[in-house]
Amino acid sequence: MARAIWTGSVSFGLVNVPVGLFSATQDHEVHFHQFEKGTSSRIRYERVNEDTGDEVEYQDVVKGAEVGDGEYVMLTQEELESVEPGRSRTIDISDFVDAAEIDPIYFQKSYYLAPSDDTATKAYSLLVKAMTKAARIGVATFVMRGKQYLAAIRPADDLLVLETMYFADEVRDPADEVDNLPAKARVGGKDLAMAVSLVESLTTSWDPKNYRDTYTERVEKLVDAKRKDREIVVRETADESEEKVTDLLGALQASIDAAKRHKPGNTDNVSEIKTRKRDGNDERTRKSTAKKSTAKKSTAKRSAAKKKSTSKGSRRKAS
Repeated sequence: MARAIWTGSVSFGLVNVPVGLFSATQDHEVHFHQFEKGTSSRIRYERVNEDTGDEVEYQDVVKGAEVGDGEYVMLTQEELESVEPGRSRTIDISDFVDAAEIDPIYFQKSYYLAPSDDTATKAYSLLVKAMTKAARIGVATFVMRGKQYLAAIRPADDLLVLETMYFADEVRDPADEVDNLPAKARVGGKDLAMAVSLVESLTTSWDPKNYRDTYTERVEKLVDAKRKDREIVVRETADESEEKVTDLLGALQASIDAAKRHKPGNTDNVSEIKTRKRDGNDERTRKSTAKKSTAKKSTAKRSAAKKKSTSKGSRRKAS
């Protein structure tokens, strides 16, 4: 049974709904440890003073905030705790807005909000149904693990989903980050009509199961192949063309023709991974072969010595 990572209540107006917060997503990437090459010894990291090279104990580490020109203001853990917002038990919905008004760039991570017990079910269901009927989502703030969060709360069927969000000053201005912002350009009516036709040809119903992390899947197959002492058969691939598209209309038409064979999802062109037994060039195979060869030679020597000894014994008996 999953445990709530935060418990408290959702507050809207004078109504408080006891809830628990649960993670809605999980990471499925393959996580690697680091080793020294050629050994099974793990690499460990230490806290080291860059001037003396001495290791520093955890209790002697303080945090420093850079204030410019290489200068830092040092802060202890006690000083930081003195200005923390404190553990919050309430998710305060201050406003309700139309979901379409929020740019998805503000969303961070998703959580499920569930009633904490049976006594909270009625008030919880009332909030879900009211938000669904009004077609609005709640905007709230709350504190979790010493950090304040901005959040959007939306109904999903009979459940509430909380999305942590970036504050306004955490979203970067594209004018400050993008060197070559696209300029407005005149678009011909025929080009636009064909582009719209291409978009419509590739349009399908949303199904998240159509999309897979094919890279992680291939890494897992690579790990499994090496565990079984096999290697991946690497296919020769042609370099991607760097030619610029000069005939936009022709490219659009070719794309529309190709879209007739379109299948939803990102796995249509993913090739199967093939493996084979490792050849003699592999270091471990060479060592294994060398051991087998040495063993065969030793066996051959023992057999020859035994035959020679038997032959001498036969000659002695004959004499």
